[in-house]
Amino acid sequence: MEKPALVFADEARIVEIDGIGLETHIYHSAKDVVSPTMVFLHEGLGSASMWGDFPSQIVRKTGLPAVSYSRSGYGKSSRRAAAYDKDFIHLEALTVLPALLECLEIVEPILIGHSDGGSIALVHAADHGVTGVIVEAPHLFVEEISIKAISDLWSTREDKNLVTKLARFHDDPEHALEGWKDIWLKPTFRDWNIFDYVKRITCPILAIQGGADQYGTMAQIDGIASNASGPVTLSKLSQCGHSPHREETDIVARRIIQFIQRIRESDE
Repeated sequence: MEKPALVFADEARIVEIDGIGLETHIYHSAKDVVSPTMVFLHEGLGSASMWGDFPSQIVRKTGLPAVSYSRSGYGKSSRRAAAYDKDFIHLEALTVLPALLECLEIVEPILIGHSDGGSIALVHAADHGVTGVIVEAPHLFVEEISIKAISDLWSTREDKNLVTKLARFHDDPEHALEGWKDIWLKPTFRDWNIFDYVKRITCPILAIQGGADQYGTMAQIDGIASNASGPVTLSKLSQCGHSPHREETDIVARRIIQFIQRIRESDE
């Protein structure tokens, strides 16, 4: 199956961070606005291209520029020498993402993270200045529902032709799948959580969660609301699964746009 062309971004290029080439998609604002800039952070099996045209929709409707990128070993990004371990979210949030933002001269990011990308956004926002954070199906801690869903997906990967499907979005789909599975199913990962980071976040947060998410429950975003030090808006979609921006695109886009409008109005 032919891989999808990178047609949604105005520009797609490889940005080198610490010797690793990161596939980066840049969405320029038609209004020559440079700040704030939306930064899309993909899910555990995602990539920059897996966002589809969703970033471009939000760019058109907000008038703000955006960036998305594939983490090392995902999409068209090169692999780092050492495999990710249980601290991969902290490495990405506190080392890679800050370096990428500096390289791209993004000083007022609005982080938009899905699943693992949501966790990365939250950890980054705890120790770095950001304009706002939007998370879909984020992970604050490990739930049994997550472990079961990942185990079930791994055991049925051949029946579902999962590697073939992932090859549409990744140069090395087996590496992406195995790396994701290996981390989440490690017994030492069961006690992982980011509550201490969430407590330090003072910027506005929009947290979106589906009631039919096979990888997590409402306890994840309720945990944000009860722990964050800044204002939190919760959006609970009762019939939605793990990918709100794909399953409830219009609703999610509208709530993201409204949230960003409120942030910009409060800064005026």
